[in-house]
Amino acid sequence: MSHQITIQPSGHVLRAQPGETVLEAALREGFPLPYGCRNGACGTCKGKIIQGTVDFGSHNEDALTEIEKRAGMALFCRAVPLSDLVIQCREIGAIKDIKIKTLPCRVHKLERVAPSVMVISLKLPTNERLQFLAGQYIDIFMKNGKRRSFSLANAPHDDELLQLHVRNYSGGTFAEHVFTHMKERDILRFEGPLGTFFLREDSDKPIIFVASGTGFAPVKSILEHAFYVRNLRGSERQMVLYWGNRTKADLYMANLAGSWQQEHDNFTFIPVLSEALPTDNWHGRTGLVHQAVLQDFEDLAGYQVYACGAPAMVEAAHTDFIRLRGLPEDEFFSDAFIASTASTSAPGS
Repeated sequence: MSHQITIQPSGHVLRAQPGETVLEAALREGFPLPYGCRNGACGTCKGKIIQGTVDFGSHNEDALTEIEKRAGMALFCRAVPLSDLVIQCREIGAIKDIKIKTLPCRVHKLERVAPSVMVISLKLPTNERLQFLAGQYIDIFMKNGKRRSFSLANAPHDDELLQLHVRNYSGGTFAEHVFTHMKERDILRFEGPLGTFFLREDSDKPIIFVASGTGFAPVKSILEHAFYVRNLRGSERQMVLYWGNRTKADLYMANLAGSWQQEHDNFTFIPVLSEALPTDNWHGRTGLVHQAVLQDFEDLAGYQVYACGAPAMVEAAHTDFIRLRGLPEDEFFSDAFIASTASTSAPGS
């Protein structure tokens, strides 16, 4: 049996087919809601059930607690309507007209830029292009039918090759394949673009980017897009990037970020190391990357924050920036990279 869903405050009405999640129904009917991992792990799609009941589905307890459930909250990527619903959440208009495609691609280049990071350049078929917003991701289809999600690291205007940053980690089936068996000219299939982590261009607020590890990938896409737009429109929006890693070798594109700082007077790059080695001879910032932001900013009320990387970092930044520094809840945008062996995983895994 299908169920009607009314989205507030917009008043948009749609129908969910039997077994369909709220998010699946909304995307199918052209009403994009915020989402990230789509497997109940990141919490980006969290919203409120005002009327009606749902099957909450399987999810990470950290993303949706029992207390939040009792307060009427749900993860719309997992929640299946059991009745007609009235829900409260914001809609994302910018991705409405972008078509999600399933495409083949060829591995054009493999470049190991750090001991545990590989940059993959993918070539689409002749006369094919992928329209996407800077910061979005794609799902790579594995031979066993599972998916692995990776943010696009290239800007939309520079789309001859799609660039992915893949981190190797224990238990990462696809990542281990990339580092041990993948070779140039291999054929892959993917679906995309996906996700709602992208630059909100309708604001002129200064931006703080907080990235950890390969969370740099979507930030790179967003920044290169912002620099491109600046050249076209003369925007002077101030931006600062805090990029956290363990050691100096993990700052795999520090020279690129440093060159942006030299070329653009509205951009500042601040690398932060948490476990610098004696051989790193590091004289820069140390500690946790989100704490570096707290040290530098007493008030974030007039800022936007884009945080991407390890879930612990994203959650700590979200909590502390809002609670301690007055960042408005709706000015925090995030994409948590969740290492997973599940059928669907968050970007970067």
